[in-house]
Amino acid sequence: MSFTFNAHQGLIIVQAELTGPVGNAVLGLALDTGATITLVNVEVLIAIGYDPAITLNLMEVTTGSCVESVPCIVLNKILALGQTRTEFPILAHTLPPSSGVGGVLGLDFFREQTLSIDFLNGNLNLA
Repeated sequence: MSFTFNAHQGLIIVQAELTGPVGNAVLGLALDTGATITLVNVEVLIAIGYDPAITLNLMEVTTGSCVESVPCIVLNKILALGQTRTEFPILAHTLPPSSGVGGVLGLDFFREQTLSIDFLNGNLNLA
């Protein structure tokens, strides 16, 4: 499946739909091949019925400035780039409003598939 993006500026933003225990949310996630695990802003997760504050499953994550313990949540479902994943583990973290995204779509979403990013033409293919 092919998707277009602006190859000349900014992040590659992917629309994603997350399904939780009490609702859905549609948000933009930055495609991040430097992130091994998908991460979603805590506020979004709370809105669809998850409570990261009571999650006992924590993962150590190395950020640009430190190592943090971050809640790991198992999403009911995530749909992005025409692909659906169920029971998909993601990290919950607070992002600054200046980030302009609801999280990052990491390598875990792309494993066992072919991801092609064509910066000359602004096309993204996932098969």
